[in-house]
Amino acid sequence: MPAAYSTQAQMAESLLAFWVDAGVDAMLLDDPVDRIAAGRVLPPQRVAAPVVAAPVRTASRQPDISDAVANAHALASAAQNLEALVAAIATFDGCPLRFDGAASQAVIYRGNISAPLMVIGEAPGADEDALGQPFVGRAGKLLDRMLAAAGLDERVLITNTVFWRPPGNRTPTYAEQEVCAPFVERMIALVRPRMLLLAGGAPTKALLKVEDGILSLRGRWIDWTSADGSMTLPALPTLHPAFLLRQPAAKKHAWSDLLALTERLDRPVGPL
Repeated sequence: MPAAYSTQAQMAESLLAFWVDAGVDAMLLDDPVDRIAAGRVLPPQRVAAPVVAAPVRTASRQPDISDAVANAHALASAAQNLEALVAAIATFDGCPLRFDGAASQAVIYRGNISAPLMVIGEAPGADEDALGQPFVGRAGKLLDRMLAAAGLDERVLITNTVFWRPPGNRTPTYAEQEVCAPFVERMIALVRPRMLLLAGGAPTKALLKVEDGILSLRGRWIDWTSADGSMTLPALPTLHPAFLLRQPAAKKHAWSDLLALTERLDRPVGPL
């Protein structure tokens, strides 16, 4: 290869390398283009797209549950003891879960009918639906172990915000909880506990009428008041045992809640 060509090639490679380092990544055209003249030509006018009005959003209609709630109030108010309340719930057909989710009987309560503590969960699951008692599956067994460790196993009555299993174990809807609420309140009035333990976000929102998540509410004492204002009880939201099975590290928070509850429950009542 001639020395002159080698030198020219090296100069060309050096120049190309310089432009690459400078960020140039395109080659010039072979034919010159008058960019100034081209800039004097107006671009074609764009046709504006027609403005389509956004659809008007309407609030989703909630089912009319007024008749079902009134019927539940009448049945619950007439029950003078827990046995009569259980019978009233068994005949109540105002909650759609009775026909949509449950495979067997209503799941109402288990535990001490004179308990100073009521534990209120979300809804029955498959095990509860089959056996007719709340909290008897894996989550229930964990709850029982925790209550026993805190010395509360003989001092509780356990129930849920609804008495029939939701399809697919989904969270019960607002309407489903509302039509069952008169029975829950009547159960509280008949048992007359000193305080409530609300297991999970669903019962916390349903009973305390709050929107905050359970992770921010757990461990905080909040007063529960009945719909007619005749009863007020301290309520402690805590994590649902099913959540603890999925997140074992959170058990320490639930255990802290139980210790706080036990301490308050064991305080002397009235003057010494």
